Amino acid sequence: MPESPNPALPMAITMGDPAGIGPEIIARTLLLPHYAERCLVVGDPAAMTRALAPLGAAHRLHVVQDVADAGLRADRVCLLPSSALQPLPPLGHVNAACGLAAYQAICMAIDLARQGRVAGMVTAPIHKAALAAAGVPYPGHTEILADRSGARRVAMMLVNEAIATVLVTIHCSLRHAIERADFAAQLSAMRLAHDGGRALGVAAPRVAVAGLNPHAGEDGLFGDEEARIIRPAIAAARREGIDASGPWPGDTVFMQARQGRFDVVVAQYHDQGLIPVKYLGLEQGVNITLGLPFVRSSPDHGTAFDIAGQGIADPASLRSAIDRAFQLAGHAQDLPKAAFPIDNA
Repeated sequence: MPESPNPALPMAITMGDPAGIGPEIIARTLLLPHYAERCLVVGDPAAMTRALAPLGAAHRLHVVQDVADAGLRADRVCLLPSSALQPLPPLGHVNAACGLAAYQAICMAIDLARQGRVAGMVTAPIHKAALAAAGVPYPGHTEILADRSGARRVAMMLVNEAIATVLVTIHCSLRHAIERADFAAQLSAMRLAHDGGRALGVAAPRVAVAGLNPHAGEDGLFGDEEARIIRPAIAAARREGIDASGPWPGDTVFMQARQGRFDVVVAQYHDQGLIPVKYLGLEQGVNITLGLPFVRSSPDHGTAFDIAGQGIADPASLRSAIDRAFQLAGHAQDLPKAAFPIDNA
Protein backbone atom coordinates (compact mmCIF):
# COMPACT_ATOMS: atom_id res chain seq x y z
CA MET A 1 0.00 0.00 0.00
CA PRO A 2 1.44 3.40 -0.91
CA GLU A 3 2.24 5.63 2.06
CA SER A 4 -0.03 8.32 0.56
CA PRO A 5 -3.01 6.74 -1.26
CA ASN A 6 -4.03 8.40 -4.49
CA PRO A 7 -7.32 10.21 -3.75
CA ALA A 8 -8.18 9.92 -7.46
CA LEU A 9 -8.66 6.17 -6.95
CA PRO A 10 -12.21 5.00 -6.20
CA MET A 11 -13.34 4.69 -2.61
CA ALA A 12 -14.57 1.17 -1.82
CA ILE A 13 -17.98 1.15 -0.11
CA THR A 14 -18.83 -2.16 1.53
CA MET A 15 -22.51 -3.11 1.39
CA GLY A 16 -22.95 -3.97 5.07
CA ASP A 17 -25.58 -6.48 6.14
CA PRO A 18 -27.90 -7.05 3.15
CA ALA A 19 -30.90 -7.30 5.49
CA GLY A 20 -30.24 -3.86 6.99
CA ILE A 21 -30.27 -0.30 5.71
CA GLY A 22 -26.75 -0.43 4.26
CA PRO A 23 -27.68 -1.17 0.65
CA GLU A 24 -30.42 1.46 0.57
CA ILE A 25 -28.34 4.29 2.02
CA ILE A 26 -25.60 3.37 -0.44
CA ALA A 27 -28.13 3.41 -3.28
CA ARG A 28 -29.48 6.82 -2.28
CA THR A 29 -25.95 8.17 -1.96
CA LEU A 30 -24.58 6.84 -5.23
CA LEU A 31 -27.52 8.20 -7.22
CA LEU A 32 -25.85 11.56 -6.63
CA PRO A 33 -23.33 12.12 -9.45
CA HIS A 34 -20.64 13.46 -7.11
CA TYR A 35 -20.50 10.12 -5.29
CA ALA A 36 -21.21 7.83 -8.24
CA GLU A 37 -18.16 9.17 -10.01
CA ARG A 38 -15.88 8.43 -7.04
CA CYS A 39 -17.16 5.30 -5.29
CA LEU A 40 -17.22 1.58 -6.02
CA VAL A 41 -19.63 -0.67 -4.11
CA VAL A 42 -18.26 -4.00 -2.89
CA GLY A 43 -21.16 -6.31 -2.20
CA ASP A 44 -23.96 -8.47 -3.51
CA PRO A 45 -25.60 -7.62 -6.87
CA ALA A 46 -29.03 -8.93 -5.86
CA ALA A 47 -29.03 -6.94 -2.62
CA MET A 48 -28.07 -3.74 -4.41
CA THR A 49 -30.67 -4.34 -7.14
CA ARG A 50 -33.32 -4.66 -4.42
CA ALA A 51 -32.17 -1.37 -2.88
CA LEU A 52 -32.13 0.49 -6.20
CA ALA A 53 -35.49 -0.82 -7.47
CA PRO A 54 -37.80 1.35 -5.28
CA LEU A 55 -35.83 4.38 -6.48
CA GLY A 56 -36.49 3.47 -10.11
CA ALA A 57 -32.78 2.96 -10.59
CA ALA A 58 -32.20 -0.80 -10.82
CA HIS A 59 -31.03 -0.28 -14.40
CA ARG A 60 -28.14 1.85 -13.13
CA LEU A 61 -26.35 -1.07 -11.47
CA HIS A 62 -23.15 -1.83 -13.36
CA VAL A 63 -21.45 -5.03 -12.21
CA VAL A 64 -17.71 -5.30 -12.90
CA GLN A 65 -15.20 -8.05 -12.22
CA ASP A 66 -12.18 -5.87 -11.53
CA VAL A 67 -11.51 -2.42 -10.13
CA ALA A 68 -9.68 -1.50 -13.31
CA ASP A 69 -12.88 -2.11 -15.29
CA ALA A 70 -15.14 -0.03 -13.06
CA GLY A 71 -15.41 2.98 -15.36
CA LEU A 72 -17.09 5.12 -12.70
CA ARG A 73 -19.71 7.44 -14.16
CA ALA A 74 -22.32 9.83 -12.85
CA ASP A 75 -25.19 7.83 -14.34
CA ARG A 76 -24.46 4.40 -12.89
CA VAL A 77 -23.74 2.56 -9.65
CA CYS A 78 -20.65 0.40 -10.08
CA LEU A 79 -20.39 -2.78 -8.03
CA LEU A 80 -17.66 -5.37 -7.57
CA PRO A 81 -19.39 -8.61 -6.49
CA SER A 82 -18.17 -10.25 -3.32
CA SER A 83 -21.10 -12.66 -2.89
CA ALA A 84 -24.09 -14.10 -4.76
CA LEU A 85 -27.07 -14.49 -2.45
CA GLN A 86 -29.58 -17.04 -3.76
CA PRO A 87 -32.29 -16.71 -2.67
CA LEU A 88 -32.09 -13.17 -1.35
CA PRO A 89 -32.92 -13.24 2.39
CA PRO A 90 -35.73 -11.00 3.68
CA LEU A 91 -35.05 -7.56 5.10
CA GLY A 92 -35.02 -6.79 8.79
CA HIS A 93 -33.98 -10.16 10.21
CA VAL A 94 -30.79 -11.75 11.45
CA ASN A 95 -29.63 -14.20 8.82
CA ALA A 96 -26.42 -16.24 8.61
CA ALA A 97 -26.19 -15.83 4.83
CA CYS A 98 -26.34 -12.06 5.26
CA GLY A 99 -23.67 -12.15 7.94
CA LEU A 100 -21.37 -14.14 5.66
CA ALA A 101 -22.05 -11.84 2.68
CA ALA A 102 -21.24 -8.77 4.78
CA TYR A 103 -18.00 -10.37 5.95
CA GLN A 104 -16.99 -11.32 2.40
CA ALA A 105 -17.47 -7.72 1.24
CA ILE A 106 -15.30 -6.41 4.06
CA CYS A 107 -12.53 -8.90 3.30
CA MET A 108 -12.50 -8.03 -0.39
CA ALA A 109 -12.36 -4.29 0.32
CA ILE A 110 -9.53 -4.75 2.84
CA ASP A 111 -7.51 -6.66 0.25
CA LEU A 112 -8.10 -3.96 -2.36
CA ALA A 113 -7.05 -1.25 0.09
CA ARG A 114 -3.90 -3.14 1.10
CA GLN A 115 -2.99 -3.52 -2.57
CA GLY A 116 -3.41 0.21 -3.15
CA ARG A 117 -6.16 -0.34 -5.72
CA VAL A 118 -8.69 1.87 -3.93
CA ALA A 119 -8.24 5.13 -2.03
CA GLY A 120 -9.61 3.52 1.13
CA MET A 121 -12.80 1.94 2.37
CA VAL A 122 -16.09 3.06 3.89
CA THR A 123 -18.14 0.36 5.58
CA ALA A 124 -21.92 0.25 5.82
CA PRO A 125 -23.30 -1.23 9.06
CA ILE A 126 -23.06 -4.92 9.90
CA HIS A 127 -24.96 -6.94 12.50
CA LYS A 128 -22.93 -8.76 15.16
CA ALA A 129 -25.54 -11.50 15.62
CA ALA A 130 -25.57 -12.20 11.88
CA LEU A 131 -21.77 -12.47 11.86
CA ALA A 132 -21.95 -14.91 14.75
CA ALA A 133 -24.68 -16.93 13.03
CA ALA A 134 -22.41 -17.24 9.99
CA GLY A 135 -19.57 -18.51 12.16
CA VAL A 136 -17.45 -15.40 11.62
CA PRO A 137 -15.08 -15.29 14.63
CA TYR A 138 -15.07 -11.50 15.06
CA PRO A 139 -17.44 -9.25 17.04
CA GLY A 140 -17.28 -6.35 14.58
CA HIS A 141 -15.50 -4.33 11.93
CA THR A 142 -12.58 -3.19 14.08
CA GLU A 143 -11.36 -6.69 14.82
CA ILE A 144 -11.80 -7.89 11.22
CA LEU A 145 -9.91 -4.89 9.89
CA ALA A 146 -7.03 -5.31 12.32
CA ASP A 147 -6.60 -9.03 11.77
CA ARG A 148 -6.90 -9.16 7.98
CA SER A 149 -4.81 -6.04 7.41
CA GLY A 150 -2.04 -7.24 9.71
CA ALA A 151 -2.35 -4.18 11.93
CA ARG A 152 -1.03 -5.02 15.39
CA ARG A 153 -2.77 -2.10 17.07
CA VAL A 154 -5.92 -0.18 16.17
CA ALA A 155 -8.32 2.31 17.75
CA MET A 156 -11.60 4.09 17.03
CA MET A 157 -11.96 7.82 16.54
CA LEU A 158 -15.49 9.23 16.44
CA VAL A 159 -15.93 12.56 14.72
CA ASN A 160 -18.78 14.96 14.00
CA GLU A 161 -18.97 18.66 13.27
CA ALA A 162 -18.53 19.58 16.94
CA ILE A 163 -16.21 17.08 18.61
CA ALA A 164 -13.74 14.26 17.99
CA THR A 165 -12.94 11.49 20.44
CA VAL A 166 -10.50 8.58 20.60
CA LEU A 167 -11.29 5.61 22.83
CA VAL A 168 -8.81 4.00 25.21
CA THR A 169 -10.89 0.79 25.27
CA ILE A 170 -13.69 -0.30 22.94
CA HIS A 171 -15.83 -3.44 22.87
CA CYS A 172 -15.56 -5.00 26.29
CA SER A 173 -17.39 -4.94 29.59
CA LEU A 174 -16.97 -1.93 31.85
CA ARG A 175 -15.12 -4.14 34.34
CA HIS A 176 -12.64 -5.17 31.65
CA ALA A 177 -12.36 -1.60 30.37
CA ILE A 178 -11.15 -0.48 33.80
CA GLU A 179 -8.61 -3.31 33.85
CA ARG A 180 -7.37 -2.55 30.33
CA ALA A 181 -7.09 1.23 30.64
CA ASP A 182 -3.48 0.92 31.78
CA PHE A 183 -0.51 3.23 31.21
CA ALA A 184 0.32 1.78 27.77
CA ALA A 185 -3.28 2.06 26.56
CA GLN A 186 -3.53 5.65 27.83
CA LEU A 187 -0.34 6.76 26.12
CA SER A 188 -1.24 5.00 22.86
CA ALA A 189 -4.65 6.67 22.80
CA MET A 190 -3.07 10.09 23.33
CA ARG A 191 -0.62 9.49 20.50
CA LEU A 192 -3.51 8.47 18.27
CA ALA A 193 -5.56 11.49 19.27
CA HIS A 194 -2.63 13.73 18.35
CA ASP A 195 -1.97 12.03 15.01
CA GLY A 196 -5.66 11.68 14.22
CA GLY A 197 -6.20 15.37 14.86
CA ARG A 198 -3.35 16.16 12.49
CA ALA A 199 -4.90 13.92 9.83
CA LEU A 200 -8.09 15.96 10.18
CA GLY A 201 -6.12 19.15 9.47
CA VAL A 202 -5.25 20.47 12.96
CA ALA A 203 -1.55 21.36 13.02
CA ALA A 204 -1.12 21.08 16.80
CA PRO A 205 -4.12 19.24 18.28
CA ARG A 206 -5.12 20.05 21.84
CA VAL A 207 -5.83 16.67 23.42
CA ALA A 208 -8.07 16.51 26.49
CA VAL A 209 -7.97 13.30 28.49
CA ALA A 210 -11.15 12.34 30.33
CA GLY A 211 -10.98 10.86 33.80
CA LEU A 212 -12.13 7.33 34.49
CA ASN A 213 -13.94 8.01 37.75
CA PRO A 214 -16.65 10.57 38.66
CA HIS A 215 -15.18 14.09 38.89
CA ALA A 216 -11.90 12.61 37.60
CA GLY A 217 -11.44 10.91 40.96
CA GLU A 218 -11.94 14.05 43.09
CA ASP A 219 -8.33 13.93 44.33
CA GLY A 220 -8.56 10.27 45.19
CA LEU A 221 -11.96 10.31 46.93
CA PHE A 222 -13.61 8.31 44.10
CA GLY A 223 -10.67 6.24 42.86
CA ASP A 224 -6.94 6.51 42.30
CA GLU A 225 -6.62 5.61 38.60
CA GLU A 226 -6.28 9.27 37.64
CA ALA A 227 -3.28 9.85 39.92
CA ARG A 228 -1.77 6.39 39.53
CA ILE A 229 -2.16 5.83 35.77
CA ILE A 230 -3.66 8.67 33.76
CA ARG A 231 -1.60 11.64 35.00
CA PRO A 232 1.73 9.83 34.49
CA ALA A 233 0.63 8.89 30.96
CA ILE A 234 -0.28 12.52 30.24
CA ALA A 235 3.15 13.62 31.48
CA ALA A 236 4.80 11.06 29.19
CA ALA A 237 2.75 12.27 26.23
CA ARG A 238 3.72 15.86 26.91
CA ARG A 239 7.39 14.87 26.94
CA GLU A 240 6.82 13.57 23.41
CA GLY A 241 5.50 16.97 22.33
CA ILE A 242 1.81 16.09 22.50
CA ASP A 243 -0.40 18.88 23.85
CA ALA A 244 -2.26 16.60 26.28
CA SER A 245 -4.01 17.82 29.42
CA GLY A 246 -6.21 16.48 32.19
CA PRO A 247 -7.56 14.26 33.44
CA TRP A 248 -10.78 16.24 33.06
CA PRO A 249 -14.17 15.18 34.49
CA GLY A 250 -15.99 13.09 31.91
CA ASP A 251 -19.27 14.95 32.42
CA THR A 252 -17.86 18.32 31.31
CA VAL A 253 -14.89 17.68 29.01
CA PHE A 254 -17.00 17.17 25.88
CA MET A 255 -18.87 20.40 26.51
CA GLN A 256 -15.53 22.21 26.70
CA ALA A 257 -14.39 20.54 23.48
CA ARG A 258 -17.58 21.60 21.75
CA GLN A 259 -16.95 25.16 22.88
CA GLY A 260 -13.54 25.08 21.20
CA ARG A 261 -11.18 24.56 24.12
CA PHE A 262 -9.96 21.15 22.88
CA ASP A 263 -9.60 19.50 19.48
CA VAL A 264 -9.76 15.83 20.48
CA VAL A 265 -11.00 14.10 23.63
CA VAL A 266 -9.51 10.82 24.83
CA ALA A 267 -12.37 8.84 26.38
CA GLN A 268 -11.70 5.95 28.72
CA TYR A 269 -14.41 3.54 27.58
CA HIS A 270 -16.96 3.01 24.82
CA ASP A 271 -20.05 4.78 26.13
CA GLN A 272 -18.14 7.68 27.69
CA GLY A 273 -17.01 8.63 24.20
CA LEU A 274 -19.93 7.55 22.05
CA ILE A 275 -22.85 8.98 24.01
CA PRO A 276 -21.89 12.66 23.49
CA VAL A 277 -21.03 12.07 19.82
CA LYS A 278 -24.30 10.30 19.10
CA TYR A 279 -26.36 12.71 21.18
CA LEU A 280 -25.25 15.52 18.89
CA GLY A 281 -26.72 13.65 15.92
CA LEU A 282 -26.10 10.45 14.01
CA GLU A 283 -26.45 12.21 10.68
CA GLN A 284 -22.95 13.69 10.87
CA GLY A 285 -21.19 11.17 13.09
CA VAL A 286 -18.32 9.23 11.51
CA ASN A 287 -16.26 6.35 12.90
CA ILE A 288 -12.62 6.30 11.76
CA THR A 289 -10.28 3.38 12.44
CA LEU A 290 -6.77 4.54 13.32
CA GLY A 291 -3.70 2.34 13.11
CA LEU A 292 -4.53 0.64 9.79
CA PRO A 293 -2.26 0.82 6.72
CA PHE A 294 -5.14 2.39 4.79
CA VAL A 295 -8.07 4.76 5.31
CA ARG A 296 -11.30 3.39 6.79
CA SER A 297 -14.41 5.20 7.99
CA SER A 298 -18.03 4.29 8.61
CA PRO A 299 -21.35 5.89 9.50
CA ASP A 300 -22.03 6.16 13.22
CA HIS A 301 -25.16 3.99 13.33
CA GLY A 302 -26.23 0.38 13.01
CA THR A 303 -28.19 -1.79 10.60
CA ALA A 304 -31.61 -0.42 11.72
CA PHE A 305 -33.47 -3.65 10.92
CA ASP A 306 -36.70 -2.05 12.14
CA ILE A 307 -36.82 0.41 9.22
CA ALA A 308 -34.95 -1.55 6.52
CA GLY A 309 -36.71 -1.35 3.17
CA GLN A 310 -39.10 1.41 4.20
CA GLY A 311 -37.25 4.11 2.29
CA ILE A 312 -36.80 6.33 5.34
CA ALA A 313 -33.20 5.55 6.32
CA ASP A 314 -31.09 8.71 6.41
CA PRO A 315 -27.91 8.45 4.27
CA ALA A 316 -26.35 11.60 5.76
CA SER A 317 -23.89 9.78 8.05
CA LEU A 318 -22.72 7.55 5.20
CA ARG A 319 -22.12 10.60 3.03
CA SER A 320 -20.18 12.23 5.85
CA ALA A 321 -18.12 9.05 6.21
CA ILE A 322 -17.28 9.08 2.49
CA ASP A 323 -16.32 12.75 2.63
CA ARG A 324 -14.10 12.12 5.66
CA ALA A 325 -12.47 9.12 3.99
CA PHE A 326 -11.47 11.17 0.96
CA GLN A 327 -10.22 13.92 3.27
CA LEU A 328 -8.08 11.42 5.16
CA ALA A 329 -6.79 9.83 1.95
CA GLY A 330 -5.46 13.25 1.03
CA HIS A 331 -3.66 13.48 4.40
CA ALA A 332 -2.48 9.87 4.57
CA GLN A 333 1.02 10.88 5.61
CA ASP A 334 -0.48 12.05 8.94
CA LEU A 335 -2.48 8.90 9.61
CA PRO A 336 -1.27 7.13 12.76
CA LYS A 337 0.28 3.73 12.22
CA ALA A 338 0.07 2.46 15.81
CA ALA A 339 -2.47 2.33 18.60
CA PHE A 340 -3.33 0.14 21.53
CA PRO A 341 -3.32 -3.68 21.26
CA ILE A 342 -6.30 -5.20 19.50
CA ASP A 343 -7.11 -7.29 22.59
CA ASN A 344 -8.14 -4.01 24.22
CA ALA A 345 -10.84 -3.59 21.58
